[in-house]
Formats: sequence, structure tokens, C-alpha cells
Amino acid sequence: GHLVGAHSVLFHAPDSQLHGVLARQREIEVLQVAAQQATTALEQGKHAVTLAEEAYLAIESRIAPLRSLDSESQQRQHALQLQVLKLNQANERSQERSTQITAELHELAEQTTNEQRQRADISERMEAMHAQITIQQEALEQARHKAAAQETDLRQQRERSNKAQHELQEARFFTKTCAEKLTDLEHNLHQTQATLAQLEQTLTQSRDELARIEDGASKQQLQEALQQRQVCEQALAEARNALEHASVSLNKLEQERMACEQKLDPLRDKLTELTLKEQEARLNYEQWVEHLQGVDEAALLPLLENSNARPQALQNDLNRLNDAITALGAVNLAALEELQTAQERKNYLDAQAQDLSAALETLEAAIRRIDKESRDLLMATYDEVNRHLAEMFPVLFGGGEARLVLTGEEILDSGVQVMAQPPGKKNSSIHLLSGGEKALTAIALVFSMFQLNPAPFCLLDEVDAPLDDTNTERLCNLIKKMAQQTQFVFISHNKITMELAQQLVGVTMQERGVSHVVAVDIEEALRMSDDGAIAA
Repeated sequence: GHLVGAHSVLFHAPDSQLHGVLARQREIEVLQVAAQQATTALEQGKHAVTLAEEAYLAIESRIAPLRSLDSESQQRQHALQLQVLKLNQANERSQERSTQITAELHELAEQTTNEQRQRADISERMEAMHAQITIQQEALEQARHKAAAQETDLRQQRERSNKAQHELQEARFFTKTCAEKLTDLEHNLHQTQATLAQLEQTLTQSRDELARIEDGASKQQLQEALQQRQVCEQALAEARNALEHASVSLNKLEQERMACEQKLDPLRDKLTELTLKEQEARLNYEQWVEHLQGVDEAALLPLLENSNARPQALQNDLNRLNDAITALGAVNLAALEELQTAQERKNYLDAQAQDLSAALETLEAAIRRIDKESRDLLMATYDEVNRHLAEMFPVLFGGGEARLVLTGEEILDSGVQVMAQPPGKKNSSIHLLSGGEKALTAIALVFSMFQLNPAPFCLLDEVDAPLDDTNTERLCNLIKKMAQQTQFVFISHNKITMELAQQLVGVTMQERGVSHVVAVDIEEALRMSDDGAIAA
């Protein structure tokens, strides 16, 4: 510091104030260059974000037509599946009709054989009746001869004659009845032959129709529709992948933009501070310029070096330097240590931020993968259930069609609505159907879901309660078909459903308040009934 002696005073001369101004000027220039670079990087980031958003919008605009194309492909595939199903049903109906015609032909042949046998028996009976009539006529002639020869036995002969006439009348009546029966049998035989000829003609027509049915074109159309659907699904998958890549790039650019903005705030603060300092330095410089205006600095330099300067001038210099020191403020000796600590903390926070960003990206990738797999599984399950429902519904209703419809565009968020169209009705929601139709539609939907993972057992609790006899028969036929792979246990009060069962288990109350379980093996009961009939 300063040295004050008995004869002199020595002042400590610090560095020139001009040196600090130049250093600050250089620092300001460096900060301006850094701020300009940061601004350029920010503009580039904004431009990249704008390009990414435009690419994202372009991809979004491409996704909507692809989705509509996919929906149209699914509808065409559904229509082709329905057409194939109808053709298969027509084929099955033709086969069933052919089997029925064959069975009816066998039955008619058996009826014809039985009628011929009955006709032969009637002919034998007629011959026996004619023989009896001949015998009775001969006995009548003998009685007449005896009546002419023996008038004494007239009463007895008359009684015999009356009896013979009565038997003759009965024989004539029986003969007339047999003749009428023969006429009826001949008429029935003609009708049976006409029906047989008509059935043979129907069988021939059915065979011709069955031979004309060709499903090659339908299979080819179905194959083309499947190929088009695969192409659409592949295009949709590529679009989704591009969308995901664009989303990832957009997230990265957004993170970089946020990081640049976070770095830009301290630079702005520092720039503001340096601007304030620059203004303060400029004011000081202007003040000193005003003070030194008109003064020759070259002439002042020797005076400053001269120790015989005037005290007032030295005091002025001292005041000036003190003011400058006061303006600079206190010196922070721990600034370097604080800077090092702040840099270490910044490095630690940057590492933590990078770990969090990596974890966030990993979680977002896992979420996207889970969403994609869930969407694929749900769509596959939805298509499978829809296909089974399209097959089950016509079997239970004897025609018609039904399908599942998504209520939204995204399968993970949308609901499912059942659209059912029984034969002879317009396409409507399930809420507009009757109670029996609702029950059949629900059964078709439950069995369609059951086909996804069939269980070895299936329990049905009075599902046939709201059904009539025709629908109950269709349900029983479907259960009989499914019983080849699954054992059904059902609770029912319907006789048609009970006839389907192989074993019946019931609860009876022979005594008041006492219940008993009764089990009946249908096959064993039929075998015992057949054995009893053979023994009889």
C-alpha cells in the first residue's frame, strides 16, 4: 500500500485503468461472437424443427389415405369372406339336400316294397274270399235241392238259407271294401311313383347345380384381395416406421433447442451485465475526456513522473484513484474456487441430465414397442373374432351376417360395436333386435371368442331359454359340431336340448322336503330298450 514517512509519502501505483478497459473490450467481443454463434445455432435448430414438423405433417397426410385404403381392403376382404362363406353354405346345403334326397329315395323304395307286400297279401285274401264264396254258393244250391225234395225241413232250410245269404252279403261287402282298398293303393302307388320321379329330377338338377358351382374365380379374387392387403399393410408399416423416426428426430431437435435456450439465458444475462459495464466504462471515459479536454497528455506525462508535483494535483489523483477503487468494489479472492465448484456441479448435472434423457428415450421406445405389440395383438384378435362371428352368425340364424365395428380410429382407445343383420332385416345395431335375436347374437359372439382358445369344458346355463324350437335346433346342431373337441355341460328345461344330451342329471323330490339326484345314461337306456325289444 502507501508508505508515509517523516519527510516523504510514497503512493502505490496500480495498473493503468486503460488496461482493464481493453480486457473488458476483448471479453465483450468474444462474448458477442459466442452470442452470434449461439443465435446462428438456434436459428438452424428452429429451421430443422420447422423441416421436421413439415415432414411430420406430410407423413400424417399420407397416413390418412393409407388407413382409408386399409379399411377398404378389410371391407373387400370381409365381403369376399362372406361370399366364400355363402358359397360354402350353398355347397353344404346342396350336399345336405342330396343326402336327404337319397334318404327319401330309400324310404320310398321301402314304402313301395311294403305296399307291394300288402298288395300281395290282399290278393291272397281275395282269392280265399272267392273260394269261400264259391263254397257257400255250392252249399246254397245243395240247400235249395234239399228244400225242393224235403218240404218237411223247409223252416230249417230257410234258416240256413238266410244265414248263407247273410254271410254272402258280408262277403260281398268285404269284397267291395277290398276292391276300394286296392283302388286307393293303386292311386297311392301312382302318386309315390310321381313323387319318386320328381325327386329324381330334383336330384339331377341339384347334381347339375353342384357340378356348375366353381369357386376358382372366388378363390382368385380372394387371393388378389389378400395380396393387396399385404401390400397395404406393408406400406402402412413403413409409414408408421417413418413417423416414429420423424418423432424421434423431432424429440432430439426439441431437446437440443431447449438445451440451446438454457445455455442462451446465462449468456444473455452475462451480455446484459457486460453491456452495463460497457456503458459505465463509456461514461467514465467520457467524463475523463471532458476533464482532459484541451489538455496535452504528452505534456502531462513528465509532470506525473516528476515527484515535485503539486499536492493539490496529487490529492486530486488520490481521490480519483480511490473513487476508481471504490467503483471496482471488493475483490473476491475465492472466485476461482467458486468457479471450479460451479463447473464440477455443472458437469455432474449435465451427466445426470444425459442419464435422464437416455432413460426417457429407453422408456419411450419401450412404450412405443408395447403399444405396437398391443395394437398388433388386439387387431389380430379383433380380426379372428370377427371372422368367427361371420361364420357363427349365419349358422345360428340360417343366413344373414354380423360383424364387429370399431367406434374409433385407434384400437387401443376405441370401443367395439356389434352390427347384426338377420335374414330379411336391414343392417342395424344389436339394440334394435328382439330378445331371441339378441340371445342368438350373444351366443354367436361368445362362441366366436371361445374359438380363440377352446377349453376342454364349456358350461352353459339356460342359454336356450329365450329361443324358439327352430333356433334351439340350430343351437343344438352347432353344439353337436363343437362337441367333437369340447365337452359341454349345460343346464336346460328344453326338451329339444335334452334330446341332444348323452347323459341326463336331474333333481327330483319324491318325498316332501327330500331331494334326490337322478342320472340317466342315454346310450345305456337305448341299449337296454333295444335288448328288451329283441327279447320280446
